[in-house]
Amino acid sequence: MKLLQYLTFLLLLISASAPAKDPLAGLADWVDAERERWGIPGLAVAIVQGDEVLLAQGFGYLDLDRSRPVDADTQFGIASLSKAMTATALGILVDEGLLNWDDRVVDHLPGFSLSDPWVSAQVTIRDLLSHRVGVGRLFGNRLTFMPAASRGQALAVLRHHEFEQPFRQGYVYSNAMYAAAGAVLEAISGQAWEDFVEQRLFAPMAMTRSNTRLSALDDNAARPHQEIRGELVEIDRRDWTWGAPAAAVNSTVSDLARWMLFNLNGELEGKELVSEDVLKAIHAPSNLTGFDPDYHGVSAYGLGWGLGRYQTFHVLRHGGATDGINSLVWLLPELELGIVVSANRFTGFNTALAREVVDRFAGLDSTDWSGQLLEDNREARADAAADREDVDRERQAETAMSRPLADLLGEYFHPLYGSAEVILDNGEPALRLWQDDSQRLVLKHWHHDTFKARWINPAQREKFVWFAMGEDGLPAELNVRFTLRPLALEEGVYPANYVRIVRYLRQ
Repeated sequence: MKLLQYLTFLLLLISASAPAKDPLAGLADWVDAERERWGIPGLAVAIVQGDEVLLAQGFGYLDLDRSRPVDADTQFGIASLSKAMTATALGILVDEGLLNWDDRVVDHLPGFSLSDPWVSAQVTIRDLLSHRVGVGRLFGNRLTFMPAASRGQALAVLRHHEFEQPFRQGYVYSNAMYAAAGAVLEAISGQAWEDFVEQRLFAPMAMTRSNTRLSALDDNAARPHQEIRGELVEIDRRDWTWGAPAAAVNSTVSDLARWMLFNLNGELEGKELVSEDVLKAIHAPSNLTGFDPDYHGVSAYGLGWGLGRYQTFHVLRHGGATDGINSLVWLLPELELGIVVSANRFTGFNTALAREVVDRFAGLDSTDWSGQLLEDNREARADAAADREDVDRERQAETAMSRPLADLLGEYFHPLYGSAEVILDNGEPALRLWQDDSQRLVLKHWHHDTFKARWINPAQREKFVWFAMGEDGLPAELNVRFTLRPLALEEGVYPANYVRIVRYLRQ
């Protein structure tokens, strides 16, 4: 018995003195293998803990030609990760006494106007930043809204935008409200949002390869990719133009490692960018978003950050999706841990990677998150493809238009979505939006007075439009179903569970 007790004690002593398993051991090889399995051309990852950058590394290539490897300094369009940066920029003005989170927007932007005058007068900066105004998306996956408009011109038409939910009665994600927040920053600071963010955020934090303009990208910038009709191809970058405060930042995982350290510690290398009170307000819940379907707990939205749980840990997180580029950041204050990943294809691997990293650092049992989410992705695509086939089967063959094609030509107008012109392009019917030749769709007769409209930019895919006749039997309306979020993007933009049908009237 004494011998057994001694051996047990010895084993415990050896176990206690054994070095803890390195959470980074084999991680790089795993990331690269899973990148290949998911078919992602290139991605970059950074992991921070405490006040250290533990990993900042690229995998794969900028493009399908493998012209250059992705590294920690490769620039990606980080899309909605920009929102927390816009909130922090406004926090600088709060610290300077120039702004309060609960200031009314109209007190800084007198021309701010929504479809409800009372709501217009009540909306605060906090409302804009926490998605609780009730006004939803104007642009979504593959829809570029008013691409040539200035920020002021685009915001001016918001008075025609219908509410999706009553004011402050729920969560309605809105890039347009972040554009309004950027306009508030410009009105107070006297600087363009782009200049303020670069000079007052990026420069003090030494985020030297971060910028707010497509024109500032260099030759070490990831090219976006998308699978179209079964083939992975390179697509055009999106220029966020007037919606820049919602999604225009380009950055690298090296720079975003610094951004994560600042958010985790409240300072970076001994320097405070904003006060502790301001950062707490940014990270605090301002709007409930529901219950997390994967981990029990309430989900919320702060000011540019989503708040939820993973396992037992509190997580500050946000995704960023722009055309062909997908980013994700997770901060876990209890573990002093931050993870960011950017990839040049839109997939679910980013979430699998974040979960894998947390499991390793928290000492949790290993789970094949990548395999599970890859299977979920395949099932979602299969379901969307089946739904798409159902739509195609509903086409009514051998039907004709109720009026000759020539009668459909002309201009149609909607107060929010502007001009839509039905024209002939090389003898074929086409639709031109916003009097912008880059925003054209080729029209192919589907059935009756409905057409399938195919964007000239193949990454935007197709949608349906249909004409309605007036009392005189002539075309009076053009209806366009804009897809704001498809069920599975790489299967096409229809079917979708988030659309907006825009009814243009004949002019």
